[in-house]
Amino acid sequence: MSRIGKKPIPVADGVEITLSDKTVTVKGKNGELTWTCHKNMELAYDTDAKVINVTRPNDQRENRALHGLTRSLINNMVEGVQKPYEKKLEIIGVGYNATIKGKNLDLQVGFANIISVPIPDIVKCVLTDPTHITLTSPDKHAVGQLAANIRRVRPPEPYKGKGIRYLGEHIKRKAGKAFASGG
Repeated sequence: MSRIGKKPIPVADGVEITLSDKTVTVKGKNGELTWTCHKNMELAYDTDAKVINVTRPNDQRENRALHGLTRSLINNMVEGVQKPYEKKLEIIGVGYNATIKGKNLDLQVGFANIISVPIPDIVKCVLTDPTHITLTSPDKHAVGQLAANIRRVRPPEPYKGKGIRYLGEHIKRKAGKAFASGG
């Protein structure tokens, strides 16, 4: 039995759960999320105990994998509508910066042109200063994917450390060329 899958998902006060067939809708103070689970998984919401239980039909390999995955995704939805997920990125480099124009994040990171990354409606993007980006959303997947897309524009390089990195990310530095004195 999946250790993660068999744990019940606690639902806090102020979170509203709606199950219809295989679709889960979670409403909270920070938004509303909807997700349709795999056809093999069974969902049950106990209103008295305020928990959601995920069960699987048998012990086939696919169902064992889906069991824990389904439980984790629903748990992330429940946690996200209570307290939104957050990712912070920092831009390192002389002249590197970011600006928000409409629903796009424009990145000026050493290329000849400005790279524009679209911001999904569910994600809130805030620039605390031109080199620090904060992404928040109740959807954990959307925050992580947008952060990865932004970082992919200019990943940090190992010699000077220039590029876009997650806040607090450690970049392993390389020494670079050493010139020997000829004599």
